[in-house]
Amino acid sequence: MINTHINDTWASVFALLALSGACAREHDHDGAHVEPRGEAAGEHGHDSHPRATESTGEHRDHPDHPAASGDAELVRVAPEMLRDLRVTTIMAEGRAAGDGVVLLGALRVNDDAYAEVASAIPARIRSVAVGVGHKVRAGQALAEVESAEVGRARADLLHAGARADLARAAVDRKRPLAADKVVAPRELQEAEAELRAADAALQAARSSLVSFGVPIAEVDKTAEAGGTVTLRAPIDGTVIERRAVRGAHVDAEHTLFRVADERRLWLVVQAFERDAVRIHAGSSARVSFPALPGATFEGTVTNVGREVETISRTIPVRIDVANEAGSLRAGMSASAWVPIGDEAAPPVVAVPLRALQRVNRSWVVFTPRAGGEAGVYAVRTVGRGRELGTEVEIVSGLAPGDEVVVEGAFLLKAELEKAAGGGEEHPH
Repeated sequence: MINTHINDTWASVFALLALSGACAREHDHDGAHVEPRGEAAGEHGHDSHPRATESTGEHRDHPDHPAASGDAELVRVAPEMLRDLRVTTIMAEGRAAGDGVVLLGALRVNDDAYAEVASAIPARIRSVAVGVGHKVRAGQALAEVESAEVGRARADLLHAGARADLARAAVDRKRPLAADKVVAPRELQEAEAELRAADAALQAARSSLVSFGVPIAEVDKTAEAGGTVTLRAPIDGTVIERRAVRGAHVDAEHTLFRVADERRLWLVVQAFERDAVRIHAGSSARVSFPALPGATFEGTVTNVGREVETISRTIPVRIDVANEAGSLRAGMSASAWVPIGDEAAPPVVAVPLRALQRVNRSWVVFTPRAGGEAGVYAVRTVGRGRELGTEVEIVSGLAPGDEVVVEGAFLLKAELEKAAGGGEEHPH
């Protein structure tokens, strides 16, 4: 009788432990919760992870596959945990399926929309009107410099102008007198020669001022400006560098301002010769920057170099990248996925590599639950294809326009495995 009572007691204890373990798998203690979703979950219990073949990325036929029954699981994250996850999402996009290569390089300004501004002669900086980051228009004043040489050139211009006026007046006076034979024709010829010489001296004085940086339209209007020259922006753009300091003395070769139109920048990448010969101008490229994680920019190949660099055995490839939002900066490092060969293949669905996570033996992505419920994400099994630079091809389970988690996907995976007791069920 005693032995029978003891056995019944231990059986009750084991039953309570088994029930406690099952509850622990349903609810973890950190605020994340995994639950089955839809009719498929009710029919198949906890076996909610459809399996996929790792070599091809294609799914096996299974009643729990998302294509047949919807998302198999939901991850619920407590609001206080959601603040720390920093979840960001992106739309899955259709991409060209042709072969491509990932090339590394750096951004630079567009040489066709770039200018350097310097004083044409040694001078002292009198004032500065703009700084780095200022938007300027063509012809806008950047700084004023002062030079004794410019002052002498303006004095020469005034002298040449007075001489030309005097010579012109002499010709105008002697021409009618010569016609009436009051003065000899030779006197008229000498007056006309003097006028031509005076005009030539005046033109030389004007050209001298233009060479000093005075616009031709202002040469005759600034005689009283002394030795001051206004430096103006030659193009519309942004001041990306300023080396002008008020009161400093500068030489003619000293660049004071660099102005660039940053709405379109050049990304110069290096391609090995075997790849470069298969890259075509006009091809579309996808560009990403370590400084801007999760963001992808579209670019266009505009030039493939004509000479191989002897040391690296690479050829420079130039990609034109739009920068209308102004988030890009010259000098940023970047990687670009550039198609090579035939681009006629049908498009594929692609997502960033960080959006794809390995759970048990399946590849999954996390998608916000329909209806916008905060902190609830569906676990969707997908088929993985080729890597496309910083993205990966999705062969099944997603369509273009589907929203997937990028930043925070790894932490959602960790919450999923924690809430599921490590991702494996153990018999009791």
